[in-house]
Amino acid sequence: MATIKDIAKIVGVSTTTVSRVLNNDPEFTVSANTRMHIFQTAEKLAYKKRAPASVTHRVALLYWLTENEELEDIYYKQIRMELETKFQDYNISMRRYDKEEGIGAIDPETDAFLIVGRFEKQEFEKITSISRLGVIIDTASNDIFFDSVRPNLSLMIRQMIDHFLAQGHRKIGLICGHDYGQQKRVETLDIRENAFREYMEELGILNEKYIFRSATGSVSGGYQCALNAIEESSGDLPTAFCVASDPLAVGTLQAFHEKGIAIPQRVSFFSIDDVIVSKYVSPPLTTFHIDIPFMCQTALKLLQERLANPNMPQETILLNGTPVYRKSIQNI
Repeated sequence: MATIKDIAKIVGVSTTTVSRVLNNDPEFTVSANTRMHIFQTAEKLAYKKRAPASVTHRVALLYWLTENEELEDIYYKQIRMELETKFQDYNISMRRYDKEEGIGAIDPETDAFLIVGRFEKQEFEKITSISRLGVIIDTASNDIFFDSVRPNLSLMIRQMIDHFLAQGHRKIGLICGHDYGQQKRVETLDIRENAFREYMEELGILNEKYIFRSATGSVSGGYQCALNAIEESSGDLPTAFCVASDPLAVGTLQAFHEKGIAIPQRVSFFSIDDVIVSKYVSPPLTTFHIDIPFMCQTALKLLQERLANPNMPQETILLNGTPVYRKSIQNI
């Protein structure tokens, strides 16, 4: 392989001259003939510049879900698998830390974080003491350091309501979970519940008794929440439900089937996530598709930008969902 020294010897100039010419140094002056001779010789010798050595950043994927929590919601498993498949395209080395390992296991030399899940306040303080560079994926956060990429859940809820209204529904309910924000134990109103309340109140059709909260976001949580809703309603059920996630919706459908309540003839359901099982339940679930590969790709690109420019303004990116209409909704 040809070197700068080989070119310099043939042209009869110093290696410094060759290097500055080949790098198009604007502050370096040389005759046109010498410049041309250098380029022609480099081409003849098939000289190739060495690529600058790349810096590989150490990134910790904090996947703060238990194995059971992942089994109950395949949505998060899809996020984890996508990140673990694609991170090598972004010049980072990544190690995953699970909830069972604990914050104490994190390498103190970590450069940045990808965060999935929720944390105790003390855990989050430990994270930011290691690095204030990172991206939170899927979860809303008021953190002042980390960027975030998540689905635009508020818009999806409004779109659900608009669709139900267009179908003639006015008695519209909500089944959702409790939200503790990025930091656990600090209970906040779920983004979807907040959006539902605001829009339904704006429309003048909000009915508090049509809002039901599940203790968990799992299938079993949705099942129990739906049984409670059926019992408490004494027959006065909404004609349509917005459901916060597919696992909740799957459990809800099961409970309504058991109680002999026809779907969608008596009650329609519209959910969020579009996990694989949503197309196989009975009836197939109408839901918002969230493009998980694109969300993870966006998070990795944002992290790459943050590592290159640590002082750039903090960013929050909201990704819209795509409605997938199946058989769990109908006109009233």
